[in-house]
Order: sequence, then structure tokens, then C-alpha cells
Amino acid sequence: MRRPAGFSLMEVLAALALLSIVLLGVYSGISTAGRIVRSGDQAIERMDDVRSSQAYLRSELAQALVMPFGETDDGDPIVFTGAVNKLTFVAPMPGYLSRLGPQMQTVALVEDGRDSYRLEVSLYMLPPDGSEPKALGEPQVLLRGIRKGAFAYRGMDDQNKPMDWQETWGDGRRTPSLVRIALDLDGGTVFPTMVAPLRIDPSASRNGFSLSRGSRGPVVR
Repeated sequence: MRRPAGFSLMEVLAALALLSIVLLGVYSGISTAGRIVRSGDQAIERMDDVRSSQAYLRSELAQALVMPFGETDDGDPIVFTGAVNKLTFVAPMPGYLSRLGPQMQTVALVEDGRDSYRLEVSLYMLPPDGSEPKALGEPQVLLRGIRKGAFAYRGMDDQNKPMDWQETWGDGRRTPSLVRIALDLDGGTVFPTMVAPLRIDPSASRNGFSLSRGSRGPVVR
């Protein structure tokens, strides 16, 4: 008698092994594609953060005002301060925030964990009675994941000639002509070195006004 045709145990095991290999390859391909998509989305989001932070800083520095927000020990008005990791100036805010009038802005590199920094901006309202600026909420983070960074400033000397780049801006009575922000980011994302011009004439703030008591507005001599 002829036995019914079928598969042997070895043939079934071989087929299962082959199917497992095929399924493993399909899963590996899908997993790799998913990682590539997620990595691409993260890279795009990171670049959007870089572009938006640069656009904000360029716009606000371009609109910097010669408006005092403090005094030196000699009683001279301060309209701009700059250090290697922090700068402060006054500018109008975009959108609905402009209803509060020009605001003092402090842009700073702040430690954000071990060997990491974040770029943030703090906003302050300038009371009309000349009292100390009042903080408007918590600092807003512009960019995270920064390995290192530095600010630099360039202006005109007393002979109206361009100076070299400086790590600090020493004369708070006037504004620089250019502000440079260089950041080294994590993850291979590039932050193009930003050089932002200030549209106002820096000479307009050099001994061009005095700070009267009870008022933070400029008084033209």
C-alpha cells in the first residue's frame, strides 16, 4: 500500500527556520527605516530651533533702542552691557508682547547639566517711574544642547574707526555696531556664526543724553 504524501519533520523545521530568517529581515528593515525617519525628524526640528533662535536674536538686536535701563557708579546712563556669555539691551517685542512697550532683554548662556549649556532670554519691564526693571515671568529657552559658546562685540572708537572684536563691551553708555554669537552644538548640528548689526547709530548714545531722576527715558541735551 502507498502511504499518503507529506512533509517530514526535518522539512517542517527547515521551513520554519527559513520563515524566521525572512521575518527577522523584514523586522530589521522596518526598524531601521523607523530609526532613520525619527532621526530625520529630530534633525529637522533641531535646525528649526537654530533658525528660529537666530531669527529672533537678529530681529531684536536690529531693533535695539538707546533707552537707559540703569546707571554707572558715576551716574551715567547704561543702554547696553555685553560679556562673553551674556548681553543686555532694550528693544520692542513682537506681536502682542509689544503692548507692554520696549522691554529690557538679557540673552545668556546658562549651564544646563554637565558640560552642557542652554541659550535663554529673560524679559524685564521698564517701569515709567524709574524704579528697578521687573521680570516678566520665567526665562524663555531659545536653544539647548550647547557644548560651548561665546559672544563678541565690535564698535567704533573715539575717532569713529572700527575696533577689533571684543569679548566684553566696556562702555555701557553706547551700543556696539555688531554683535557676534558663536555656538558649538551637540549632535553634529551646525549653528552658523551669527553677526547681527544694530541699526541705530552708536554715536547717538555717546554722551547724547542724561538720565534724569524718576525717569528712564533719554533726555536730550
